[in-house]
Amino acid sequence: MNLPQLYVLGDSISIQYGPYLEKFVRGYFRYDRKGGETEALQNLDVPVGANCGDSSQMLEIVQKLLAEDSFQPQVILMNAGLHDIKRNVETGAIQIPLAAYQANLRAAIRLCQSRGIAVVWARITPVSDAVHNYPGIGFFRYCADLFQYNAAADAVMEECAVPAIDLEAFTVSLNEEDQAFCDHVHFIEAVREKQAIYIAGYLMSHLHFFDQYSSSNINSSYG
Repeated sequence: MNLPQLYVLGDSISIQYGPYLEKFVRGYFRYDRKGGETEALQNLDVPVGANCGDSSQMLEIVQKLLAEDSFQPQVILMNAGLHDIKRNVETGAIQIPLAAYQANLRAAIRLCQSRGIAVVWARITPVSDAVHNYPGIGFFRYCADLFQYNAAADAVMEECAVPAIDLEAFTVSLNEEDQAFCDHVHFIEAVREKQAIYIAGYLMSHLHFFDQYSSSNINSSYG
């Protein structure tokens, strides 16, 4: 059976639900993601290896991947944002300004679409100000920024006709009294597994769309 390839480009949240997602899409997709998980897992706050980091880093990765003729997945599951909304503890400066965030997402998506690759977006997962911003942490994150950046990404997805998985709302539904967190921003195993089930169900329900998208865009780009 010639299954479509699903390629995951995302931050540390995607690394953690990734093994479950690979299991749940088996028989529907061939799963792959950016390599370097061992390196990334040494410090999930530092975007290296499989951790694609902020939207600027994500765009650079997309550009490098698309320069390789062998890179031909049917679907890319993409997310970025948690690193973009990091704020400097002393100055309050945000890592990637909102307009640049939108421009980076738009550019990465358009590049993928130009190659006939369907993109699915995963919205940024929740942040708790009280849980995250404890004394001594190296950077702050705030719910208000997360809401603003998710809304900005929603606008880009609508503009680019990209389906979006509302992983924020789904995870909030599992996070009674902040009990879903295992640290300042990552989630316990049970939540990771449920996130993967939710994403897998969404992807499987859109298989027909991905087939149509890939065929029509390849024909329009290269025909």
